[in-house]
Amino acid sequence: MVNGGAATAPRRFVVAVTGGIACGKTAVTDAFVRRGVNCYDADAAARAVVAPGQAALAQIAERFGPLMLAADGTLDRAALRRHVFSDTDARRDLEAIIHPQVRRWLREHVDRDGGLYSLLAIPLLAETWPAYAWADRVLVVDADPQLQLARLLARDAITPELARQMIKAQATREQRLAIANDVIENSGSLEQLDEAVAALHQRYCELAVTKQKTAP
Repeated sequence: MVNGGAATAPRRFVVAVTGGIACGKTAVTDAFVRRGVNCYDADAAARAVVAPGQAALAQIAERFGPLMLAADGTLDRAALRRHVFSDTDARRDLEAIIHPQVRRWLREHVDRDGGLYSLLAIPLLAETWPAYAWADRVLVVDADPQLQLARLLARDAITPELARQMIKAQATREQRLAIANDVIENSGSLEQLDEAVAALHQRYCELAVTKQKTAP
């Protein structure tokens, strides 16, 4: 495990997966899931923790006002996005509400997982490090920057200027690689990607068994 953070490590083996936008994180996690590994997604967690009745939703309404809620009491994501988009302090306040709840949600699911090991899919892992340093390994899905840009343009049908802004808004490639224990270089075919996942899956199974044998 990369050093940092104070959270106690889970009893089971955990791999945190991250990567830049359009680098292929979903393709990688899907390949692990096909091998029977459970994957817990930070984006899914972020939606769950702002559902009606959750503490984070009440905190958002208190901090940003009732106009952030739709008529049915759910979060008006579009309104909130517009509100915090150009306000750095507001965005930080929102992150201070959401991120701890997301970490708690992910940790609770990992602790209940009955598999040999589990995955965390965290797009903003480098941006929030070392909050997830309790994971045993960090897997970074990487791709050539020009290929990343081309994939993003094809996927979202956006302008090159907007695509570059989206990439620039994330942590840098160097920042992601700096926290990596393992890297999948996803610039080849789907077959090559699956082979890389297969090799890591075998390795993670071995490491998970070792952790179980040595756990107190």
